[in-house]
Amino acid sequence: MLTFEGLDTLATVWLNDEIVGRSDNMFRQLAIDVTAKVRPGRNALAVRFTPTSTLEIDEALPSWSLGGDTLKQTKRNFVRKAQFGWGWDWGPNLPTVGIWKPVTLAVEQAAAIRTVKFTTREITPARNRARVSVEVEADDFSGAPLSAEIILTGPDGAAAADDKIVLNHGKGAVEFDLHNPELWWTPELGAASLYTLTITLKADGEITGRDVRRVGIRTIELDTAPDPDEPPARFFRFVLNGVSIFARGACWIPASSFVAEVDEAHYRRLLEPAARANMNMLRIWGGGVYEHEAFYDLCNELGLLVWQDFMFACAPYPEQNPAFVANVDAEVRFQIERLRNHPCMALWCGNNENQMMHAFANAVARRDDPLPGDLYYSKLMPAAVAELDPTTPYWPGSPFGGPIANSMLAGDVHDWTVWHGVPPMPVDRPVGKFEITPESVAYTRYAEDMARFIGEYGIQASPVMETLNRALPEDQRYIASPGLIHRLKDRPKNKVDAMLIPVTGLPADLDQYVDFTQIMQAEGLKFGVEHFRRRTPHCSGSLIWQYNDCWPAISWSLVDYNGFGKASYFYVARGYAPVMASFKAVGDGGLELWIVNDTMAPVSGVLDIALHAFDGGKAWSEAVEYQVPATASLRVWSGEVAGSPGHVIRVTSPDGAFPDNRHLFAAIKDLDRADPPAPDVRMQALSPHEVAVHITAKAYVWFVHLLVADEATIFSDNYLDIPEGETKTLLVRNEVRPLGSDDITLRWR
Repeated sequence: MLTFEGLDTLATVWLNDEIVGRSDNMFRQLAIDVTAKVRPGRNALAVRFTPTSTLEIDEALPSWSLGGDTLKQTKRNFVRKAQFGWGWDWGPNLPTVGIWKPVTLAVEQAAAIRTVKFTTREITPARNRARVSVEVEADDFSGAPLSAEIILTGPDGAAAADDKIVLNHGKGAVEFDLHNPELWWTPELGAASLYTLTITLKADGEITGRDVRRVGIRTIELDTAPDPDEPPARFFRFVLNGVSIFARGACWIPASSFVAEVDEAHYRRLLEPAARANMNMLRIWGGGVYEHEAFYDLCNELGLLVWQDFMFACAPYPEQNPAFVANVDAEVRFQIERLRNHPCMALWCGNNENQMMHAFANAVARRDDPLPGDLYYSKLMPAAVAELDPTTPYWPGSPFGGPIANSMLAGDVHDWTVWHGVPPMPVDRPVGKFEITPESVAYTRYAEDMARFIGEYGIQASPVMETLNRALPEDQRYIASPGLIHRLKDRPKNKVDAMLIPVTGLPADLDQYVDFTQIMQAEGLKFGVEHFRRRTPHCSGSLIWQYNDCWPAISWSLVDYNGFGKASYFYVARGYAPVMASFKAVGDGGLELWIVNDTMAPVSGVLDIALHAFDGGKAWSEAVEYQVPATASLRVWSGEVAGSPGHVIRVTSPDGAFPDNRHLFAAIKDLDRADPPAPDVRMQALSPHEVAVHITAKAYVWFVHLLVADEATIFSDNYLDIPEGETKTLLVRNEVRPLGSDDITLRWR
């Protein structure tokens, strides 16, 4: 069997001057029986790729996709290929071609394992027993009696269950009852425990195949029941092993425009920081790719749930061509069978934004045309999931739910009021104008969002200066240079000004541009994360657009292309802490303090609230006792605070139950504060690869951050405030190369 795991995209395979196979789908493997085609000695194998531009398209579809006429130019909605390759508002026009996944030549004798399905059927309410099943399907070439030995090994290496089954017509199944199983959890709830499943296939007693994979024991459900406290709204929350969770995460795009180059090490450099940022879910966006196996393996290991879009995005898709429909059906089924055994898999989703964009197009045209492509989202995909992976939820699109896609009453929403100026949709129609002004796109408008689950929202910012220095020639390192503008794909190019003007003011140079855009993004996402989490359980998810980049760009990412975390990464990491405290302004001078607890145990203790003056000292402080139930959000304090632009109010936890937080009484540019004196800094080498940086503030310092020109550097925290007289110790570690104090730069605002 000659197997091409991924050909991008229109390809013809030749073996010894004979065509043996064709591909027209980047997302399906091409397996070819070449038994009669190979010959002893030297064989000639060739793959010829045909440009997608040569496709002849007869079917006409509306052009409401991203980029206007882009569809007519690229025909991307008629090609089963990564859609982002033709450009997006964060990525370049770089349509790839070639072999993007491994190619294997394997000898199969008598029989071969075709598919394996591991399912957690049930977990008792006490979680002291689980019932799991293993299903095996094999291709039988000989007609010999087939059997399979199945061994399930626990996380500790001890055998948890085993059996031998007979395969009838190539199929067989077994169920195991496991006592006191080690369940797979997201990090705030427990360990991401993994078992090893080993299946040995035998034909007439002789071993003909073996499959070894890591699996997790867990159940996942999607709760869309009515919300009794906010009728007529409905919940949209994930239930893991019987526990309702708040999904804290971001949207994932391909980690490179050249998708073949992303390997396990590349994924690890990005996914481990996501886990360190207290994330428990990533959404694989529908304009990219079904990621390489290593991505899902790492999510299994790190306890990161995966919301998996099928690869359809921002376009109408053809339904009338039987060959195209069959191609999509085969793709969907192949990917479900490939990925269903990963415990990280939380949801199959039909597409990105197609229902929403179609609804907007209908509203503008005052028509009620059917959605081109709805055949896939409403029939083909749910049928395939129900047949092949029925214990994983399916959702028709993102956003979807309620009386219209993007309604706040049900399902998930994409909140692009902030940044893009899209009017919000509380019920069944947009409210307000579509405009980009400082007032219409202010990040404080996140407070208007009463949605159930936020599947996208974000603010654009520059990458760190080190990334710009690597990407831009020296003569292009200034605001509005052609090189800088080229790396900003959103339009208009000055859209950021509407958000900067009221927050930081406009930057005067590139240094300020980097800092000001990162400040605005960080402060805005902090505001949004805190608002959405305070709404637990009525809101049950925050997936920020976007986590990563596919090239060095100015985009909505938290982590730039080289792997450097922007200021927003660290703000979000604190905002996503399993236990989080935040202030909420109410009325004139009113302030509330809320604590969100995403863990399975109640939390209690004493916290400190203090009003600091920027010019020195505390106006007042108060100790507050609190107690918050498991997986809940609760107001623990309220009061009238005589704050001013010269003050900041902070909350701290003496026992470290949650990260420090603060509330400002004015926009950044309007704060009444003098330039603070430089803080005292002491560098302490803990090892050749780790330095402790002790920072003592002589006055209130803000946006304190350390810079190291190496993306492998890990910071225990960064981009934070330090009040007068306090010392913060930040650990800086680089496991790849030695790290010294000369490598570390301290900055503040």
